[in-house]
Amino acid sequence: MDFIKSNKILNRISRLAEINNIKAYVVGGYVRDKLLGLDKTDIDITVIGDGIKFAELAAKDYGVALAAVYKKFGTALLQLDDNKIEFASARTESYRSSSRKPEIKLAGLEDDLKRRDFTVNALAVPLTGDNEEIIDLFDGLTDLKEKVLRTPLEPEKTFSDDPLRMMRACRFASQLGFEIAGDTFHAVKLMKERIRITKGEDTVVSQERITDEFLKILSSPKPSVGLKLLFKSGLMEIIFPEVHNLEGVDQRKDFHHKDVFYHTLQVVDNISLKTDNLWLRFAALMHDIAKPPTKKFVEGTGWTFHGHEDLGARWQKKIFTRLKLPFDKLPYVEKLVRLHLRPISLVGENVTDSAIRRLIFDAGDDIEDLFTLCRADITSKDPAKVKKYLENFDIVEKKVAEVEERDKIRNFQSPVRGEEIMKICNLEPSRKVGMLKTAIEEAILDGIIPNEYDAALDYLYKIKDKILQTE
Repeated sequence: MDFIKSNKILNRISRLAEINNIKAYVVGGYVRDKLLGLDKTDIDITVIGDGIKFAELAAKDYGVALAAVYKKFGTALLQLDDNKIEFASARTESYRSSSRKPEIKLAGLEDDLKRRDFTVNALAVPLTGDNEEIIDLFDGLTDLKEKVLRTPLEPEKTFSDDPLRMMRACRFASQLGFEIAGDTFHAVKLMKERIRITKGEDTVVSQERITDEFLKILSSPKPSVGLKLLFKSGLMEIIFPEVHNLEGVDQRKDFHHKDVFYHTLQVVDNISLKTDNLWLRFAALMHDIAKPPTKKFVEGTGWTFHGHEDLGARWQKKIFTRLKLPFDKLPYVEKLVRLHLRPISLVGENVTDSAIRRLIFDAGDDIEDLFTLCRADITSKDPAKVKKYLENFDIVEKKVAEVEERDKIRNFQSPVRGEEIMKICNLEPSRKVGMLKTAIEEAILDGIIPNEYDAALDYLYKIKDKILQTE
């Protein structure tokens, strides 16, 4: 297979290495994915000697500056449009058990490949010369063919050096559809506690790295593969106890799995067939997160979880804080978790337009995502029940479209704005301005007045004296 000549960037860097008599290799994910027929824009180059110096030569040849340099690790990053090329000095790394800060020494190719996480990522191709034969010291080609994840060294040694590799095993299994070798997975279960974050200078694994791997699992084609492995290995209990605690929680079977954990995994897989939106997938993972503490048995009904949607939404802030997730995504996830039961309650013929308007208003531009989540939430194995519930959602969506077309409620605000309210009522900015504005909005949502300026202005004159007289 043509690894170098078929890639314009590698072809150019290869010539540069030839001219400067530099011995270097393309290693890791680029080689693996090329063999799997997958596209990969990130390229790792291992240099025998000074990796940073070679990176500087490449950057100069392209007329750009290096994106990053890490002198301690002998690595540098060259960014070329969407392509990330990392140059690294071949090295060995040794660790103390309490630290992820390695002692680093320059080394040859074999020692460098030994320290890699899995055999399928320890494949190398010479950057120079006419022979593009794959260097495979640990039988990675066989593991690639058999779709098996195995460590180059004893798995305990590999995972002790970098505990995050335990999560990477689950992530690669989820992304690539691979199996984790028995002894490798046994080592994960044995060493799971090593993933815990410690305080002080010697942090074993940072929360940012753990979260990054978790989100990559959630972004994979079938996230349940990686999520199940996290659970079965014991890692989930450490990194995301709220998800771990869903297992074993019984619920009614009408259109769900009996077990909340496996129901949730099915919902995440269902929604992943419809969208690559990571935060919609995360909302699917979170939608029933508060069922364990709200579980109550009601005679004649079975297990109930009243209020789990509101509690689950309130939990999101602490979850986002602990996992160091981006807070600009928090309101979106909170909203979808809080509203995920609302649409199905609006099926009946006696449902008022007011209830539909309030759903449109509360969901705003995310109403299509809400319906995608609601449909993914149907996990019954009974085709008749699935058909019935999907038809119910069709009914609600039709009602929503009709009311939205007529009343233009989505993301609306009072047609009479705050400045005009202050002028008419002779008010300074204050709580009463907000009360008047809210009263107009509520009247529109309740259908008392249409969503029109003149009607809203007339309504303001009708209600203003009463509200202004309140304490």
